[in-house]
Amino acid sequence: MQRMRSLGHSQDNSRKHTTRIRIRWLAALILIGFAVNAGSAKQGVFFAREVYMPKPLPVFAETKDKLPSPIYDEDPDYVRCYWKSWELAFRNFHEPAAESGFVSQFIDAAFNQNIFLWDTCFMTMFCNYAHPYVPGICSLDNFYAKQHEDGEICREINRSTGKDFEPWVNKENRPLFSRWGYAWDDGFKQVDVTYRARAVPPPNPKLTLDSLNHPIFAWAELESYRLTQDRSRLELVWEPLVRYYHALKKYLRQGNGLYITDSASMDNATRNVYLESGGTGIDISSEMVLFARNLAEIGLILGKQKQAAQYEQDTEELVTLINELMWDDTRKFYFDLTLQGKKAPVKSIAAFWTLLAEVASKSQAEALAAELNNPQTFKTVHRVPTLAANERGFNAQGGYWNGAVWAPTDMMVIRGLENYGYTELAREIALNHLHNVIEVFRTTGTVWENYAPQSIAPGKPSKRDFVGWTGIGPIALLLEYAIGVKADAIANTITWDIRSSKRIGIDNFWFGGKTVSLVCGQGDSDSKRSVRVRSDGAFHLVITFEDKTRTVEVPAKQLVEVRL
Repeated sequence: MQRMRSLGHSQDNSRKHTTRIRIRWLAALILIGFAVNAGSAKQGVFFAREVYMPKPLPVFAETKDKLPSPIYDEDPDYVRCYWKSWELAFRNFHEPAAESGFVSQFIDAAFNQNIFLWDTCFMTMFCNYAHPYVPGICSLDNFYAKQHEDGEICREINRSTGKDFEPWVNKENRPLFSRWGYAWDDGFKQVDVTYRARAVPPPNPKLTLDSLNHPIFAWAELESYRLTQDRSRLELVWEPLVRYYHALKKYLRQGNGLYITDSASMDNATRNVYLESGGTGIDISSEMVLFARNLAEIGLILGKQKQAAQYEQDTEELVTLINELMWDDTRKFYFDLTLQGKKAPVKSIAAFWTLLAEVASKSQAEALAAELNNPQTFKTVHRVPTLAANERGFNAQGGYWNGAVWAPTDMMVIRGLENYGYTELAREIALNHLHNVIEVFRTTGTVWENYAPQSIAPGKPSKRDFVGWTGIGPIALLLEYAIGVKADAIANTITWDIRSSKRIGIDNFWFGGKTVSLVCGQGDSDSKRSVRVRSDGAFHLVITFEDKTRTVEVPAKQLVEVRL
């Protein structure tokens, strides 16, 4: 999320620098206003949901008994932090404002007056566990409802008016440019994009480069589908996703076949200056691979084999280019490219998008996993920092995107590792993040926007009570890695990896239209442990305990007891 604030590279000047950025930001708002109508053309023409159908907004006290209820006797503070996170999330559920043109209730990032694209995508990933009781995946509807006729979607939209955030609107009707530029530490400056070895795409885009980054809608939709198996949802969003993909391909593809970005919503990151004027990012290029893979998968689900094949071809072509141009075989890492095609020198978390997008070969993934286990780079006290610890500009206290640990990037790393079979490393990183979030919760009573990498503390700066995407840790990572429950509605299967010797489990766990209760009693030396399962629908349960795996067929509406 571009937060309209930044940090200097030293602790001494960080507060003064942040103040200067905030002053510039406030001055910009005064001069240009909060939002503007992006034009007279109708928006959202590719999305069938056109009006909001009013219904009561969920209230935490009234909904709590329907939400998944974790059992984790190993440490009751994990459960307390879980419920605190939901309580904070419920404060950020909204109905569409009357004149906004939004079409669904939504969860908000709780940062300012705007909704943010990549924040919202990540927030759906923990809200999925409260489906259908809270606004989760439907929060993305409001972005689709504001899609421009050429497929562009603004990544930041005013919550009250429904209008694109004005600085990101190309009201000058110019070729692609960044309004606020790349080096936020030096203040905002407008920078034109230069296309190399390709023509400037006509007509000019409706939005600026600042607005067009992190295209992860389709990933979020498939994360939701994994739990809901709602095919009708995929049918609803197919056309908006396709149009958005092709808009990005039209305007962001550089002549080398890779993709252009600016700060990529990582405001003050040291990598940004190397991307100026049309440099290509390892994150956005990998995300476009991910986008194409996701569209191919959705296409096959919907019976669109021809279109799926085209996206698979796009994937193969882009993967080849990334590995030819962005992989450094000496440093064993992926790097951004400058406009001139030179590899940027900065090791940042952006490179790990290659794991999520399955860009890396087996040997490249092994090298990236080694970096995640390297105390000199990415194995910090709290994992995973956004900048390698041995890079110039790394801030041990956080420094926003120059070292701080963020829930969304950790989620990206974890899912990416699982793609390559590094399940134990993924679990280790997930539990490290969760543990440190809980430790800070013990001392502060809340959760934070980001965290320090080299101590157990909130990042500096960091916003408190942030749910927001920070809910990923205390909610999704608790359920999936501490308790160990993962569901696949498509396969009608729950896998449960039981690691705790204490009582553990979950009640009111919803997936694929079923509500399930799973409880494993505390172990002792005199008797074997047992799992008690009840569900209102039949499913397959795969239990792993002490390196042994067994599969149980759970019938509907019957109590099943399994001896371990």
